Amino acid sequence: MKVLVTGATGFLGGPLVERLLAQGERDLRITVRPGSNRSRVAAAAARYPDARVDYVTANLTVPAEIARAVEGVGAVYHLAASLRGAAADMFLNTVVGSKHLLDAIGPRRTRTILISSFSVYGVAELGRGAPVDESTPLEPHPEKRDLYAHVKLREELLFRERAARDGLPLVILRPGVIYGPGGGAFSTRVGLNLFGLFLSLGGHNRLPLSYVDNCADAIALAGRTAPVSTEPAVYNLVDDDLPTCREYLAAYQAQVAPVRSLPVPYPVLSLGARLLERYNRWSRGQLPAIFTPYKVASTWGGNRFDNAKIKALGWRQPVPTEEGLRRAFSWLRDQAAASGAR
Repeated sequence: MKVLVTGATGFLGGPLVERLLAQGERDLRITVRPGSNRSRVAAAAARYPDARVDYVTANLTVPAEIARAVEGVGAVYHLAASLRGAAADMFLNTVVGSKHLLDAIGPRRTRTILISSFSVYGVAELGRGAPVDESTPLEPHPEKRDLYAHVKLREELLFRERAARDGLPLVILRPGVIYGPGGGAFSTRVGLNLFGLFLSLGGHNRLPLSYVDNCADAIALAGRTAPVSTEPAVYNLVDDDLPTCREYLAAYQAQVAPVRSLPVPYPVLSLGARLLERYNRWSRGQLPAIFTPYKVASTWGGNRFDNAKIKALGWRQPVPTEEGLRRAFSWLRDQAAASGAR
């Protein structure tokens, strides 16, 4: 069976290609854009000389190109999405691009694996520290969240609508904070850098990390084996033995570089957000409401994310969290040293 992977040259895509090959896939088609870095995919393919890995130039915003890419495939792993940028660009590249992909698949029962996000959960009204599993309701007020959460929710809803209409076998995977060599240093769940001062906002909240190779391993497993009936199969992807946000920051400072940080307790952050929102209304928007009570509760409310369902499918974390952090911090330290040497 030929398998299509969109976004394969990205941070998660390369490890996913490697795990698909390691778990037995031997006929892959990879969508690329002109100028894409294919080095990690090429290196993975070289380790499996009996596998066929084809590249097809395809932009999801161009229907004819993505139609050629899906021709003859039996499964699609859809990773391609915009992580940042202007609202119009993010909706175009993620939501509109996904619509073109689904149009190209059409009524065929092509097994489709969508990489979604924890950000689609509606956690603001659950209460501080509430557990979150796959049955937790989706975000009811995306306009109150950040742009990424809004876009990913619209994308997931689009896939759900097509699955219900066309009987599309759909697997939805929702990773937490994906990290590792090649990734960023800090999730906003840990805090924000403001004018050279790092506001430590996560405190004692558990940081829902998913080491990039662990995430890819779980995706490959679920993509092949998750049972799909009339409803999509949905799985949270998050590692075990998670550090708190404060522990993560302390480990970064010890292993990578010192950071000027200011801890902001949740009650202080919540109060500040309420005052800022009131002032924003009173001043008619003169001071943007960067923090709102809804955003604060959604991002720093300390929810606990459950991974029991993906474990029930047979997944076991390949890279322990301690080792994943060591690898990530080692890479970040090398990057910092190289930057300082220039």
